[in-house]
Amino acid sequence: MLEVAEMRPESRILGLAGRQHGIVTSAQLLAAGWSPTVIRGRVRIGWLRRLHHGVYLVGPLQTPHTAAMAAVLATDGIVSSYPAAVLWDWRPPREGPMHVTAAGRTRAGIIVHRATLHPADITRRHGIPVTSAARTILDLAAAGEELDRALNEAMLQRRVSPRSLNEQFSRYPRHRGTAALKPLLESEPHLTRSDAEIIMRDLIRKAGLPQPEANVRVEGFEVDLVWRAQRLVVEIDSWAFHSMRRSFEGDRRRDQLLVGKGWRVIRITARQLRYGPHAVVATLATALAA
Repeated sequence: MLEVAEMRPESRILGLAGRQHGIVTSAQLLAAGWSPTVIRGRVRIGWLRRLHHGVYLVGPLQTPHTAAMAAVLATDGIVSSYPAAVLWDWRPPREGPMHVTAAGRTRAGIIVHRATLHPADITRRHGIPVTSAARTILDLAAAGEELDRALNEAMLQRRVSPRSLNEQFSRYPRHRGTAALKPLLESEPHLTRSDAEIIMRDLIRKAGLPQPEANVRVEGFEVDLVWRAQRLVVEIDSWAFHSMRRSFEGDRRRDQLLVGKGWRVIRITARQLRYGPHAVVATLATALAA
């Protein structure tokens, strides 16, 4: 009976760590029934690994988001800036300190941004408290890093819109990201990317052309439309998404890689869809026939 009783805290701790990307706090360990002596013993044998003061990784339960969860539990903060863009799947992980927005304590290896967040700008992603999509873009604009690619991905995923970003300016009128972000929104065309995709698919259907696959991966890249049998890729361009130099250069490099692997790539602009739909249909029909 004693052995069963001793296993109960361990089982509770493992279950909790499984829900927290492998992370538990000393307060949670104490609440589960372990004494400080037991905790120190588990650290000595490697069952617990200390990441921050009072924050531990349980055994081998590490996940891609363990560091983010550890930073949150260590500071009572919200993941923000570039690490938030990683949580939103807009940017790849990279080496460096974790960023959180918090009003509380600091910890070694964690950059704490002091700010009061609107309740609407606190959410969860992968079970981790994180700044909202729009607030994350505003923070990236302030930092001047990876803004163009992150904004492009956020809009493609429909996580943000001109309206949600404009709300940020009202909530945080003195935020340093406003100056960098406002000019991008002022150049936003009336035809959104989703509108352009709807118009394109409607044109294809009315013209009796073969239906493509939409928003799928080809050679490791996500493309707008693809006809695999004809090895044809169509990308819908919009000034709102491709007005930034790095996005423009990256898209052209991707086109070159696809062409090098035997794909044909056609770029059709939102303006062409709006003002020259018959020419767009003719271009597609010719390409598909070829």
